[in-house]
Parts: sequence; structure tokens; C-alpha cells
Amino acid sequence: MDYLFAKFKKIEEFLRKKFILLLLDYDGTLVPIAQTPQKAVMPQETKELLRRLSRSAYCKIGIISGRPLEGVKNTVGVKDIIYAGNHGLEIAGPKIKFRTQLSPGLKALMRHIAEGLKKQLSKIKGVLIEDKGLTISVHYRLVAGKDMQEFLNIFRGIAGPYIFRNKIKVGSGKKVYEIKPPIRWDKGKVVLWLMARQQFIVGGKMVLPVYIGDDVTDEDAFKALKRKGLTIFVGRPGNSGAGYYLKDTKEVTKFLRLILKLKNNRLCQT
Repeated sequence: MDYLFAKFKKIEEFLRKKFILLLLDYDGTLVPIAQTPQKAVMPQETKELLRRLSRSAYCKIGIISGRPLEGVKNTVGVKDIIYAGNHGLEIAGPKIKFRTQLSPGLKALMRHIAEGLKKQLSKIKGVLIEDKGLTISVHYRLVAGKDMQEFLNIFRGIAGPYIFRNKIKVGSGKKVYEIKPPIRWDKGKVVLWLMARQQFIVGGKMVLPVYIGDDVTDEDAFKALKRKGLTIFVGRPGNSGAGYYLKDTKEVTKFLRLILKLKNNRLCQT
């Protein structure tokens, strides 16, 4: 994995000449990871960059987040871009409206699991449970070390039997467990669907998908876009499947500035 700015000259022409489908995670990518989701507020400069890029004739923006759809839409607050919430289980944007339909039985099961987690984990300080309808996030960033084993025992005790019977899937992220319905849909399949849609609109080989993310769930997108686009991991380089990395969210903002400059220059030249 190469440091993006060390290789920028190599990819600059691709970014300049192609229509960019720019897809970004939110937490840890556009904003630093915070103690709670409510504290992760996007800087005004980043929001303005997204707004200006969304108006470009040569760029389409999408935010793909584990947050619920309405939550990420309200938090980002930029119009006329694509929003995918709950890891892509619900999507909205210009001429797009999609929501995964769960059976009544599966909906009831997810509610039952959320209620059980809230009841049994309430005695452990620092646990934050987000019931997002289609998925459930169990955050443990604020759990003290002395309480971690008890937390894990309770979580596994509740979720384990349903995982074994293939009633749910559980993924992990940065100090969070994600409980999802057992369907074959992830960020990788979302980005391929969005890419195919954009290729149909503007012409296949003209579209360059660019995906930026920082967490385990973003690896599905990196894998899906391998040899198809530009994939960028945010953080220390490690075992990620991304082609490039940026050190932190400030460098993501810097990269957005460079894309905007390239697209503005192209507009002036046409």
C-alpha cells in the first residue's frame, strides 16, 4: 500500500480526465472517531468542499456509512449527493430510493435482540447501543478494561445462538459490534451497484470510482474495486486491501481540495 501523496503525480491524470464517482465513509474518514457518534461533527471546510464537488459536472459524491440513513443525511447536510445508511441497506439520492425489506419475523427478532442487549448491558458503564432498525450497533469504546470480559460474555451469550442458526450476522469495527440481517449485501456490493449505475449514465470507461474508508466494513469496498478504481485507506498502513493510504481525516480534506482544483481546471479548459 502506497502513501497517496507520494504517488499523486502517477494518478493525477486519471483524476483529471475521468468522471469521478467519489464514495466516502463518514466516521474516521470525513471526521475523526469520537467517543460517541453525536460528537463526530464534520468541519465546515469539509462540508463546503463536498458541496462544491457535488456541483461539478465531472464528479458524483456518495457517503456510505454504518449510521442510519436519516442520521447520516442530517449530519452531513449536503444536498444532491447519494447517501447510503446502515452499510448500504438503505440508499437515497437524486433519483435513488432504496430500502432493504425485512420480513416481519426478522424485524421482531432484531427488536428482541436490541431489547435484550439494552437490558443486560445496562449494568456495564460505557456501553452505547444504537437500534437502527435494520441493524444494531453496540459501541464499547468507553467500557473500562475491568468490565470488558463481562461485556463480551453478555454480548456473546445473546448474539451467539442467533449467529449459530444463521439468523443474524455480526461484524466488528473500531470498538463496535454491528449486528446485521443475514443477507448478502455489504459496502462492496453497494459500490459496484452505484458504479454500474453511474457508468450507464455517463459512459462505462469514463467513470473512475474512488473509495475512501478507515474501518473493517470498508474492506468489502476495497476488494470490490480492486483493479477497477482508486481505493484509499485512512490511518496507519497495515493489512488493508486498499491500494493507497492517507494518514488521517485532515489528509482526506486535503485530497478533496486537490480533486476540486483538478475538476475546476478541467472546466476552465473545456
